[in-house]
Amino acid sequence: MLDSLKDNLRVALKKIVGASDINEELINELCKDLQRALLAADVNVKLVLEITNNLKRRSMSESPPKGLSKKDHIITILYGELSALLGYSGEVIKTIDRKKSEDTLINFDSEKKNTILMLGIQGSGKTTVVAKLARWLSKRGYRVGVIGADTWRPGALTQLKMNCSKMNVQVYGEEGNKNAVDIVQDGLKFFDSQPVDIIIIDTAGRHKAEQDLLNEMKSMYSVVSPDQVFLVIDGTIGQQAYNQAKIFHENARVSGIIITKLDGTAKGGGAIAASAATGAKVLFIGTGERVDDLEQFSPTSFVGRLLGMGDIKALLEMARNLEIQSDENQAKRLMSGKMTIEDFYSQMENMGKMGFRNVIENLPGLSGVVKDDHLDVLQQKMEKWRFIIQSFSVEEKKNPDIINESRRKRIARGSGVMEHDVKDLIKQYNNSKTMMKQAKGRQMQGLLRRFGLG
Repeated sequence: MLDSLKDNLRVALKKIVGASDINEELINELCKDLQRALLAADVNVKLVLEITNNLKRRSMSESPPKGLSKKDHIITILYGELSALLGYSGEVIKTIDRKKSEDTLINFDSEKKNTILMLGIQGSGKTTVVAKLARWLSKRGYRVGVIGADTWRPGALTQLKMNCSKMNVQVYGEEGNKNAVDIVQDGLKFFDSQPVDIIIIDTAGRHKAEQDLLNEMKSMYSVVSPDQVFLVIDGTIGQQAYNQAKIFHENARVSGIIITKLDGTAKGGGAIAASAATGAKVLFIGTGERVDDLEQFSPTSFVGRLLGMGDIKALLEMARNLEIQSDENQAKRLMSGKMTIEDFYSQMENMGKMGFRNVIENLPGLSGVVKDDHLDVLQQKMEKWRFIIQSFSVEEKKNPDIINESRRKRIARGSGVMEHDVKDLIKQYNNSKTMMKQAKGRQMQGLLRRFGLG
């Protein structure tokens, strides 16, 4: 998906990752590469300039947080700006949790029957999306009913009933009735006595009688007072999506956007950016023809895939947690190479909470590079080291150099490991102290090399 944008962004990132020094000239070059990549993906020029200006300003003025190098900080700025392009501000991004339940993607009122009004241009795939959305909601435990109110397109109601019948979702429609508002009113009355939680209303797409449709849409919006209004947009139309979303939003207060036909189009970036620029968030993307081919849209993972860095938010969350949990004295010891075995253990504990596999997979440029068997070996080592350090005496934790053969045998017996495992831990600890002192901003790269993963 959006392979051209992805490749161009990665080329731009490589210049930052491979640079020996971060300066204004390099940042300017990054901004130019970014501009070319986004413009080629049909993103609006105004939005492109806004993103690159913010990137340059923040890269030159902001200091990296503790635990992040200048390079990593610039990458996180780029990540945040691209996420903002998708309609998610920095503050909103902080509240988006990778482990957050999908059910909270849409805010439904559990005390009543919720209504979703579906809008879109003719040919955008709206009726198909209605069935896909009904499927998505049904799989999450919601009881769904559908009202077919597209009175303009021949066969729309038949198509809707056929798609929904596969999921045992009931569809209300009135063959021969051309008054869409009346159909919706009758449908709401019908489902009032049915055991449903959510009612999805399919409507007609815009066509040559545009004003008539807009008037119909206004009337329907007024009658229904929907809890949610979802706009379906064809991902192949690029920047034209902005005008579509704007017109619909002015008439029906769009609360969410669903992008279809994103597979293989170079204009997908423009469609997403232009849609989100209206203020409504992209909620789903259509990824195929099957009824299950509706993917929840996550700005963090989407941008991560574009940049080839996994979900960097997970890594940033870990870095923030480390910063909060580590006192200033510990941070000074880590950066000066005077790390104690207790500091080493503390870092292991924090990484364990995140999962070392996630740490590696979420590092810029390393997503999918490190083999699973290497990660498994590393995870096994970490588990052993955890028990080994717990078997150290207080004195041994303060000064591991005092550990001789007899102490090593005692520690191995106490932790249930072999003596060579204890030796391995002490060796890695000593290497870490040296690397921390010498590499400074390249801790993670050195960590990988140290374990034979880099």
